[in-house]
Amino acid sequence: MKRIITAAITGGIHTPAMSPYLPITPKQIAEEAVRAYEVGAAVAHIHARDPETGRPIANMDYFGEIAAYVKSRCDMILCFTTGGGMGMTTEERIKVVQTLEPELASCNSGSLNFALFHVLDHMEHFKHDWEKDYLAASEDIIFPNTFKTLREYTEEFDHCNTKPELEIYDIGMINNVAFMVNKEHLKKPVYLQFVMGILGGIQPTVDNLLYMYNTAKELIGNFEWSVCAAGKNQIKMCNMALLMGGHARVGLEDNLYLEKGQLAKSNAEQVEKIVRIAGELGIEPATPNEAREILGLKGLDRVKY
Repeated sequence: MKRIITAAITGGIHTPAMSPYLPITPKQIAEEAVRAYEVGAAVAHIHARDPETGRPIANMDYFGEIAAYVKSRCDMILCFTTGGGMGMTTEERIKVVQTLEPELASCNSGSLNFALFHVLDHMEHFKHDWEKDYLAASEDIIFPNTFKTLREYTEEFDHCNTKPELEIYDIGMINNVAFMVNKEHLKKPVYLQFVMGILGGIQPTVDNLLYMYNTAKELIGNFEWSVCAAGKNQIKMCNMALLMGGHARVGLEDNLYLEKGQLAKSNAEQVEKIVRIAGELGIEPATPNEAREILGLKGLDRVKY
């Protein structure tokens, strides 16, 4: 059995003060992706950050630098974010797909209260001035993904022959995807990423994962799927996904720790852990080319980087 392991390298959630191991510069992000590939990740989920401050940023030069470096070193699949960071416009978020025409990119499937402010209860020190305000602002921000923007995103994805990785933060978003399929804005088999454990979204329990999977089977029918979970529930929910026949995403975007109280020093450490667990279950990590076949991707020779 082959399963796709994704490494979400840096994200737009955690701030530099939270971990000295969070990759910030384009080179750091690219090198982390390659290290994750070397230990079994077929896919790297890519966000960009300002190399001076670490703030999430939709900068095409940085995205291009990351992509070119990774492509020069290995054949892994790069999944670029269209979620971006808090406060980014729709145009900023989709531009990476239009510019690089990647094989795979995230596509958020509904709006939610993507809340981070509660982590400030446990933070006293900040590395950069922007961090505290950035986290606090999420108490009053909705992460907007309307039906109109979903339609516009999927049109751009289709034009660039980029497969959307549909991020599902709560059960109603599966209905949104089913609607988009029925209106022929999305083609089956779709690829769903069940994102669990975000305050404002569905919580990471086995019952909730079974509910999401069964709802998707009922409403959509034909799909590939993966799971990621925030914080301490990362490995537990990824393990459950593997047992159920799905794929798994780990990485510092979702969880800064390797064990309780032990910061992960790299994305590769988390990839190694889930690969080891998968091996105990008789599951092998898919190679990038095997992942391309599973997901029906266009191939690395057809991207613009």
